Amino acid sequence: MESNPRHCGGSDCGGFPFQDWVEGDQCIPANLLAIVILSWGKCGLSTCTTRYLVTMATADLLFIITMVILWTIGYYYFPPPYLNIPSVCRVIAFLSHAATDCSVWFTVAFTFDRFVLISSQKLKAKYCTEKTAVVVLATTCILLCLKNIPFYFANDPGEITDNVPWGCYTKPSYFSEPGWVGFDWFDKVLTPLLPFALILLLNALTVRYILVASRVRKGLRCQSKRANCSDPEMESRRKSVILLFTISGNFILLWLVYFIDFLFYNITGRDPGVYNDSEYIVLQVGFMLLSLSCCTNTFIYGATQSKFREQVKSVVKYPVTLIIQSMKGKNNRQESRGGV
Repeated sequence: MESNPRHCGGSDCGGFPFQDWVEGDQCIPANLLAIVILSWGKCGLSTCTTRYLVTMATADLLFIITMVILWTIGYYYFPPPYLNIPSVCRVIAFLSHAATDCSVWFTVAFTFDRFVLISSQKLKAKYCTEKTAVVVLATTCILLCLKNIPFYFANDPGEITDNVPWGCYTKPSYFSEPGWVGFDWFDKVLTPLLPFALILLLNALTVRYILVASRVRKGLRCQSKRANCSDPEMESRRKSVILLFTISGNFILLWLVYFIDFLFYNITGRDPGVYNDSEYIVLQVGFMLLSLSCCTNTFIYGATQSKFREQVKSVVKYPVTLIIQSMKGKNNRQESRGGV
C-alpha cells in the first residue's frame, strides 16, 4: 500500500530521523528539568502561572516521547516488534496527536490567562487563580483527547505476514471519504489555524492595552512632581509580557513553515499525495521545527527568568556538592581513625 507523507501516520511519517533523534535526546532532559524546577515553586512565579508552565512542559514531553521517539525514531533505529502491532501503533497515533493538540492549546490557554491578568483587573481576581488554571487545563486535555479518538481508526495494517497484520498506514479512505475529509479539515483548523489566529489576536490586544495603560500611568506619576517616575507595577507587567511574548512568539515561528505548507496545498488544490523533492523537504522541515518547539520553552524560561536560572544552577551544583561533602566526610573519618 502506498503511504501518504502529507499525513503523519505510522512509518510513512519519516522526516529527518537524525534531527529527530537529536531533538528527542535533548528535549526529554530539558523538559524534565523544567517540570522539576517549576514544580518546586521557587521561581518567583504565581501558582497559576506555574500550573500552566508545568502542564505545557508535560505536554511537550509527551509529544517528544510519542511522536518523535516512538512514532518516528522507533521505525528507523529501534524497530521492536511490539511497535509494529497495529493496535499499538494506533494507540501511539492517538497519543501523538493528542499530545500535539495539548501542547498547542495549553499555549493558547496560557496566552489568554496572561491577557486577562494584564488587561482586566476585575476578571483577574476570579480567573487568574490556581483552581481556574487546573479546571481549564483539565477540561482542555479531556476535550482534546476525545477529539483525537478517530485517529485510532484512521490507520490500517501496513502488510500481512503469515496471516498476521503488521504496521499501520493511513487508510486511503481518509483522503477521499467526506467524513474523514471533514474530520481532517476540523483537525487542521483546530491545530494550528485557530491557535495561530487566537495567539496573534490576544497578543495584539495585550500590546494595545499595555501601550495605552503605560502612557496614562506614566503621565499621572510624573505629574505628581516626583523626581523618580519609575512604576513597579509596570515593571512587573513588563516581565510577564516578556515571558508571554517569547513563548507565544516561539510557537508561531516554529509552526509557521508547517502552517504555510498546509495553506499552500489546500489553497492551490494540489493533491497531497503528489509532491516534488523541494515540497517534501519543506514538509519535513516544518515537521522538524514544530517538533523543536517542544523543547525550547525551557531555554525561554532560562533566558527570561533569573530565579529559574538560579534553580538550574542549584540542580547542577547539587551532585558536585554532594560528592565533595561525601569525600570530606570520608577524609574526616580516616583522620579521626588515624588520630586514635
